[in-house]
Amino acid sequence: MSRKSSIPKFPESYVGKKSNEYDNSIWMERNQKKTTLISIQYLYSNELDKIGLNDNVLPEESIILDLGCGTGFSSEILALNGFKVIAIDILKDMLYKVLDKKEENDIYQKIEFILADMTSLPIRHDSIDHVISISAYNFITYGKKDKRDILKTLNNTAKYLRKVLKPRGRIVIEFYPKDDKELDQFSQSFTRNGFSGFYIKKYESQRSGQTFLLLKKK
Repeated sequence: MSRKSSIPKFPESYVGKKSNEYDNSIWMERNQKKTTLISIQYLYSNELDKIGLNDNVLPEESIILDLGCGTGFSSEILALNGFKVIAIDILKDMLYKVLDKKEENDIYQKIEFILADMTSLPIRHDSIDHVISISAYNFITYGKKDKRDILKTLNNTAKYLRKVLKPRGRIVIEFYPKDDKELDQFSQSFTRNGFSGFYIKKYESQRSGQTFLLLKKK
């Protein structure tokens, strides 16, 4: 299978039978949980501590927003690591899988799952300590071809995330920009809208592929 054909397509790769395949994939579960653990480590990054005010001690039982939670792999890991989790996804087929897990797994009963669009969150301002997103943030620009529409969506979403975050809140976004131009668009949407931070590529020389945005509210 070529790399191009193996890249997930939104929403086709996550609805109907595909949602079942996703949720039953041992590889997917392992990969999502591993990536979430890495993202938690980045949330406590010493380099992120050096930006702005010295607030390297994060509050206990932080409320964390999981954007694009899918069937709950990332949310489960966040809850197991002591976070109070509010999990958001726009796809009903993905969230339906959570219902069975709530009956079988006590940790899922502690997570609040919400059907919503991450570009217009039903979240009260200044109520969230931190935000994390695993392999989903790319999709906020799905279906948009016009550059102005793309930039408007990116900027408006970054602004809204800043509003829901408490002072000095942090964000870690793991995503897959197609090239450096797209990476810059996503990064700059935050830095021009009240965030400081930087990005980490899985491989320093890569032009696309797994990338982590580490951000702190100014």
